[in-house]
Amino acid sequence: MKADWIKTRQTKYGAYVAVYILVIIAVLGVANFLANRYDKSYDATANKQFSLSDQTVKAVKGLKKDVTVSYFGETTNFPQARDLLGRYASLSPRLKVDYIDPVKKPQLARAAGVRQEGTIVVNAGERKEDAKSLTEEEITGALVRSLKGGERNVCFLSGSGEHSLDDTAGAGFSTLKESLEHNNYKTRSVNLGQPAAPLGAAAPVIGQAQQANVEIPKDCTVLVSGGPKLAYSPAEAAAIKAFVEGGGSVLFLMDTPLRIGPQEGTENPELVKMLAEWGVTMNSDLALDTSGVGQIFGLGPEVAMVTNYESQAIVRDFKEGVPTAIPLSRTLKIEGNTKVTDDKLISTTDNSFAAASVNGPIDPKKGVKGPLVLAAAGTYNTGKPGNSGRFVVFGSSQWAANNFLGSRQVANRDLALNTFNWLSADEDLISIRPKETEDRRLEISGNRMNLIFWWSVVLLPLAVVGGGLMVWWRRR
Repeated sequence: MKADWIKTRQTKYGAYVAVYILVIIAVLGVANFLANRYDKSYDATANKQFSLSDQTVKAVKGLKKDVTVSYFGETTNFPQARDLLGRYASLSPRLKVDYIDPVKKPQLARAAGVRQEGTIVVNAGERKEDAKSLTEEEITGALVRSLKGGERNVCFLSGSGEHSLDDTAGAGFSTLKESLEHNNYKTRSVNLGQPAAPLGAAAPVIGQAQQANVEIPKDCTVLVSGGPKLAYSPAEAAAIKAFVEGGGSVLFLMDTPLRIGPQEGTENPELVKMLAEWGVTMNSDLALDTSGVGQIFGLGPEVAMVTNYESQAIVRDFKEGVPTAIPLSRTLKIEGNTKVTDDKLISTTDNSFAAASVNGPIDPKKGVKGPLVLAAAGTYNTGKPGNSGRFVVFGSSQWAANNFLGSRQVANRDLALNTFNWLSADEDLISIRPKETEDRRLEISGNRMNLIFWWSVVLLPLAVVGGGLMVWWRRR
């Protein structure tokens, strides 16, 4: 009888243990299934370094056809690749990621034209594009190139003192050039004062006679007038006007004509007249920001710090408080036009004013009080559906130069790329770009290192051992 009771009790306990084990296995199985199916993570870094940018999220979630991303590398490098590419795959069922070891599967590597390990190939069906490195900027750039196809050419006007694409100094545009080329744009300089001669004809003589033949190259997706120091001729201005009114896109970077320090200010009367016809009046003044925001970045009032943005598509995704720096800017006035739709792009705060002269003492009471418009975007109705002309006007060219575009403290680079995406009618690409890694080093003095050593290596372990000995002594 006793033996039967013991057996019954053992059977009960055994059944309980079996049930507990099965429940634990089931819970773990469901948890693993849900974790694999709905993989979520939290990025606690200050600049969301390990989160995909808005541009990437928008591009991947908006996929209308299947895309395959193939990573070719050693098997030991697959976990590192999955850390980034897995985030892409989780955004859309239309994006599939393959991890291929070219040593184990050389036929696949040869078929894809892969010659070195670490290559990422993005295939959107009609076009394949390679990413140069395992970074979000390269992969998203390859994805955009694969989806868009074709060429987007940005033509920078030269010959009238505009900023140079090859100038690596602070006032140059080399950083802008590099940023554009990373985002599937091709850049080149165009001199309207030197039109190409027809095949077999003699080289043209520079002068007024040949100005009548000025024409914008037809393959220019976007034309840029980057802060000319010399006035354009009527023929050059007419060519730019015809380009926009024929459905082209132009970015005007118009510096103030006021003399600032040793720099002699110049006006571009033909461009000013043309923009006025499109409802944008360029004021001959200088915007001064007295809000004090610029002082945080070590800048003076001549650099307007913009932290509030309008609803225009270029700046719509900018969050309030994200600063952009617009130095030495003139102000704009939007008056409207029957054929042109003009929108404000960026404006200063109430704590600003426009000075009509900077020679001698500046009195804020005599200037025009803010908010002041510093940039505008316009659309010209050509009368042809889907073929509207576009233009963006900034009262400064300095904001797109190397010393501001390369700064991590301001969002000038995002503003520039968003502007070009809007001008090239790629609104689906307008957003904030992938973030660069911030170098946040922890600097610890020698005394603090010694303190950390004694606390973590000596004192805390001794405290744990001492506590254990006390418990043992009391219980023995």
